[in-house]
Amino acid sequence: MKTLQPVEVVKQVNEGNILTPKGFKADGAHAGLRYEKKDVGVIYTETPASSAAVYTKNIVQAAPIAVTKDSISQEGKLHGIIVNSACANACTGEQGLKDAYEMRKLAAEKFGVSEHLFAVASTGVIGELLDMEKIANGIQALNPTTESVSAESFETAILTTDLVSKHCGYEAIIDGKKVSMGGAAKGSGMIHPNMATMLGFITTDAVIESADLHAALREITNDTFNQITVDGDCSTNDMVLVLANGEAGNEPLSSTHPEWPVFIEMLKQTAETLAKKIAKDGEGATKLIEVNVHGMKTKPEAQMMGKTIVGSNLVKTAAYGADANWGRIIAAMGRSGVTFNPSEATIAFGDIVVLKDGEPVAFSEEEAKVYLEQDSFTINVYLKEGTASGTAWGCDLTYEYVKINGSYRS
Repeated sequence: MKTLQPVEVVKQVNEGNILTPKGFKADGAHAGLRYEKKDVGVIYTETPASSAAVYTKNIVQAAPIAVTKDSISQEGKLHGIIVNSACANACTGEQGLKDAYEMRKLAAEKFGVSEHLFAVASTGVIGELLDMEKIANGIQALNPTTESVSAESFETAILTTDLVSKHCGYEAIIDGKKVSMGGAAKGSGMIHPNMATMLGFITTDAVIESADLHAALREITNDTFNQITVDGDCSTNDMVLVLANGEAGNEPLSSTHPEWPVFIEMLKQTAETLAKKIAKDGEGATKLIEVNVHGMKTKPEAQMMGKTIVGSNLVKTAAYGADANWGRIIAAMGRSGVTFNPSEATIAFGDIVVLKDGEPVAFSEEEAKVYLEQDSFTINVYLKEGTASGTAWGCDLTYEYVKINGSYRS
């Protein structure tokens, strides 16, 4: 009998979201931080959830990150997270930190829990103070439910320049119990995570302790969220937060649990789906670019090269123009900080080989242009340094990106 691999037992849920797992509620409200759209959101679970997070490695970190770190450090448990858009509450000094703690207090009072059982996240313009009167009113207006429309309200409330909301859901059988996972994210510009402005929220009803959840999140982050880039700018507010409320009733998960690989795969697929949706919705973007690098000595080297390629402005502009300019790709490879033999390099757009073992290959420009005009395409790089591979995702660079960021604060 065939033994099912983790990737086969994890199933994607149609229209899945942060409310796919048992016991979670959500909502979004219009507080007035934005002109018309919802701008304050909450995810809540009555059952305290084991919690884990990764944060931006930017030296400049926004006030909400300090508050969330403080909350998780106390018990490793959370009832929920309160989020606002339109204002990042970054580089706002002592007052900004006080405001972030006040956000946490207001949310905790609204739901009748201890202050440290709420996390805080913010996204938007750097260097502006929160309008706390509007924040307070927005929090009071929140009425989280388990309905899908409530998940949509939350997804809308966390957006900034995003054109679309980003969500997904997965499930698997662990210990004979259905374990579910859902995700929501925002991010369109200032995306170059190193754990944009990027926020990711993942919910699951799995039974797992905070320390083991941290280990799982660390294991998958470098292969997912850290492998996307839109514009090379690492945000002050990047955060990915996972909440596990245990309502699925499985045996506690840890690295010694026989079905730990299933949980890891479900978390990886959730994170990768959200990461790719962020990359595809890059500011002004029209295309998702996937870069696969094969044949390196180590996976981190392959990932570094892939991210350098997909982050190259010259590669990104060529992608926008559907120009099969492979010279820009090998130039990016050469400055990636990874050692390789250029005379053994092969490059292909999908299956269209344009460079073979360091030598140009005759190819149909027309066929390549048609391939590159798709809303998503793949660049494949083959080297002979080893057996490791890595993948990165990004988007094209368009006139619209300059327009959006030239008037971001207006």
